[in-house]
Formats: sequence, structure tokens, C-alpha cells
Amino acid sequence: METFTLQQAAEFLKIHPVTLLEKAKTGAVPGAKIGKRWVFLKIDLIEHIRSQYTRRALQGDTARNDICHSSNARTPPIGGSSSRHAVDRQYSEVLGLLTK
Repeated sequence: METFTLQQAAEFLKIHPVTLLEKAKTGAVPGAKIGKRWVFLKIDLIEHIRSQYTRRALQGDTARNDICHSSNARTPPIGGSSSRHAVDRQYSEVLGLLTK
């Protein structure tokens, strides 16, 4: 099982060692203080990185994608109020709602 020092783990995660130390102290990044030194397991750091994939997607941090993943339908483009009214009208027509 491969272990990293604080410096090695920070390099692996591509963050500053001070940032990693703060995150490790709060438990945001898995690690253990053994004696006077922090130790990180490579496998735990890999899992930590993987856990961020889902979190970022759920938070909407990824770039805007115009494809609806559940149906491959395209979403309307983001625009001004005139395009918003057109989209509202289209939705109403599709849903069979009364329109003015």
C-alpha cells in the first residue's frame, strides 16, 4: 500500500501543502497524523478525487451542456425575454395548456 507525505500528497492532488494540511485537519481530505507527520494513502486520495466527480456534476460546476442526458433532447438556448416567451409558448403548446 503506497503512502504519501504531506508534500507528496499535495503534489499528487495538485494543491498547495498548506491547503492540504487545512483540508486534512478538517477531514475534508482523508489522512492521518502519525506522531508529528501526516500520512496519506494513495488509494484514499484517488477515491477522494473520484468522489468529487459526482459532487461537481450535481452542483452544476461543469460547463453548460445543451443535451438532456435522460432523453438526448436539446434544451432551448439561453437568451433574452423574447426567446423566453417563445419557449414558454412552445411548452404550453406541447403540454396542451391554454394559450392567450
